[in-house]
Amino acid sequence: MNTTTRQLIDAADLLLGAGAGTFPAPGARVEAAPPTVLAATAVSRHRGAAFALRAALESAVADHLAARNAPRAIRSGTKRAAFLWLRGCAEPETARRAKAVWCRLCLGCHYHQYEIGPTEDQVRAWRTEVLSVVTLLSV
Repeated sequence: MNTTTRQLIDAADLLLGAGAGTFPAPGARVEAAPPTVLAATAVSRHRGAAFALRAALESAVADHLAARNAPRAIRSGTKRAAFLWLRGCAEPETARRAKAVWCRLCLGCHYHQYEIGPTEDQVRAWRTEVLSVVTLLSV
């Protein structure tokens, strides 16, 4: 897991932990949330955590593809293309899990007036899955 991915997961932890207690990452330090984070609404924090988790997953996929000499157009192109290419570079189950959690994170990141944002439980479940997939892709 690279530094950027770790920082993004830590940022998601900060946003999730700002509401009720902290959600410490294994082996990571979790500092007190700044006042601006505490002032944000719960839905905003959850959506922000989803953005951070999605970016962490995309970073891990890009690193995995770069290590397998995927073409630059795939690595820097659309994320949809990167996840399609991942099916040939990773274990099928890992690629499937990565694409599934990425799709859920994308839905959680988008704002619609007629929808309630992601819940804390959803984002925590996504965090667990992202951490698992990132670990599998790091090997």
